[in-house]
Amino acid sequence: MTERKIADLDLRQIAESGQCFRMVQKRENVYALTAFGKYLEIEQNGDMFSFSCTEEAFGEIWEDYLDLHTDYGAIKRLVDAEDTYLLEAVREGWGIRILRQDLWEMIVTFLVSQNNNISRIRKSIELLCSTVGTEQYTEEGLRYDTFPEPEAIAHAGMEVLSTLGLGYRDKYILGAAQAVLDGSLDLEMLRLADYETAHKELVKQYGIGKKVADCICLFGLYHIEAFPVDTHVKKILEAHYPGGFPHERYKGYAGILQQYMFYHDLNAAA
Repeated sequence: MTERKIADLDLRQIAESGQCFRMVQKRENVYALTAFGKYLEIEQNGDMFSFSCTEEAFGEIWEDYLDLHTDYGAIKRLVDAEDTYLLEAVREGWGIRILRQDLWEMIVTFLVSQNNNISRIRKSIELLCSTVGTEQYTEEGLRYDTFPEPEAIAHAGMEVLSTLGLGYRDKYILGAAQAVLDGSLDLEMLRLADYETAHKELVKQYGIGKKVADCICLFGLYHIEAFPVDTHVKKILEAHYPGGFPHERYKGYAGILQQYMFYHDLNAAA
C-alpha cells in the first residue's frame, strides 16, 4: 500500500473524461485500472490517495502514469480571467489530468472511438481484452486481462475481431496490428517524434484521420499541444470561440484545456 497527498486529481472525473477506458469504479471512492499489463486499485478521500501497490511500483509506473510531476494548478491559473466559459470548464473538471498511457493501447482505443460513445467504447475495449488479451492474476488472486499486443490481434484476425461488435472499426484495428508487425507503423519512432511528425505519420495509417491522430498524440504520446476536435469540441468552438480558439496564448498545453472543455460539454449534455 502506498499513500500520497495529491492536489488537482479526481478519479471520477478522469474515468469519465473520455481519455481512459480501463479505469472503472469498484466501490465508493475506489477505482480500479489496468495499464502496462498491471492492475491497480486507488482509493480517494479528498486529496488523500491510497494505491494498492508498493512504493517501488508507484515510483516506476503510476507516478508517471498519473502525470504527477506536472503542476496543473499553475496551468489553470494561466487561463484568461475574461474567458468566463473556460474558467467555468476548468472549475468543473478541476481534477482532470492527462494520463501518460500506452501508445499501442491508445491507437486501438481511438480507432474504436470513432462515431462511438464512452459507454460503448468501454464495453468494446473490455471485450477485446477479455477475448484477445492475456489473463493475469494479482497476488490476491484477482483476475484481470491485459491489453492485447499487435501480435495477438493479428493472430486473432477478422475471424475473431468481427465477433466483438466493433463494426467497421475491426478492419482498422487489424490493419494497425499488421502495420506494426510489418514495420510501416513504427511505434518507437512515434515515441521519439515531435508532435507534427507523429501526427503526419499517424494519418498515413488506414482508418486514422486528423481527430483520431490528435487523440493518439495527446493521450498516447503526451503531446499536450494536440487539440482534438470532435463534435463536442466543434460545438464549443462555434458557440464560444467563433474567431478561433486562442492557441497562441495557450501554446504548448492547449490539449489540457481541451479536456476541461470536453468534460464540461459532456456533463452539460448528460
